[in-house]
Amino acid sequence: MKLYNYWRSSSSWRVRIALNFKGLDYEYIPVHLVKDGGEQRLDWFAQKNPAKQVPLLEVDGIALSQSMAILDYLEQRHPDPTLLPEDAYMRAHAIQLAEIINSGTQPLQNLLVIQKFKAQGWDAKLWCQEAIIAGLAAFEATLEHNGDFCVGQSPTWADLCLIPQLYNARRFEVDVSQWEKISAIEERALAHPAFAAAHPDKQPDAQ
Repeated sequence: MKLYNYWRSSSSWRVRIALNFKGLDYEYIPVHLVKDGGEQRLDWFAQKNPAKQVPLLEVDGIALSQSMAILDYLEQRHPDPTLLPEDAYMRAHAIQLAEIINSGTQPLQNLLVIQKFKAQGWDAKLWCQEAIIAGLAAFEATLEHNGDFCVGQSPTWADLCLIPQLYNARRFEVDVSQWEKISAIEERALAHPAFAAAHPDKQPDAQ
């Protein structure tokens, strides 16, 4: 199993947490998203993933990109321990929360957006701050917090998306302490071995 990823990529971080949580060994292959214009744009990687994005997981003779698709594949192939609740509503709630970050927040402040803003001479930092604040406020308001994690007593996809987004929030100088429920979840999640081992600062390509 090979994971092509970047230490500070929040989408890559989600997959690292899932692999750690499920006890799956993998080969870490760094793809630098900034160096020399971005290694994800080089021919060798573009042939593997035409979208030129990380993460990319090679496993069982196939290649999968997009973090949510990878999480779903891992859940189907390695259901124990699970990262989704059995109850239909709670499962949907976990995915709902995950998508608030995955679809409604992270894409608005990712590297491509920042580069485009800077190229136009626009204030990328202010844009990213506004996008992150709106997304995390919606997450907190949607959260039905009744356990140690976003949905119950065990991590779900919601936590896998939330924790990297909080890291990004701090990079853009957003005060995350204003969201009490989210902050409490983060503290517990970062103490979990699967989350701790996946932290960007502990990756071999960390800078």
